[in-house]
Amino acid sequence: MSIYISNISYEVEEDDLKRIFEEYGTVKKVQVPTSKKTGKNKGFAVVEMETSAEEISAIQMLRGAKWMGRILKVNRAR
Repeated sequence: MSIYISNISYEVEEDDLKRIFEEYGTVKKVQVPTSKKTGKNKGFAVVEMETSAEEISAIQMLRGAKWMGRILKVNRAR
C-alpha cells in the first residue's frame, strides 16, 4: 500500500520524508516528483510502507500535521 502526501514544502527531499515516516514503520519507497523546469518538487509525494498497519498509523498521525511551515494532507494513494 502507498500513501499520498500533498501540500509539502517545495524544499522537501526524499530523505526528509523517509525520516518522518520511519517513525511509524518500515519505509519501502519514497517518490518525490520534481519539475523538469525548476528542479523543485511538485508539492506532493508517495510513500510506500511495509505493512497496512504501518500505513494506517502514519496516515492517522500525520494527516493535518504542520511540517516545514505547511499543513500536510495525507491519504491512501489511489
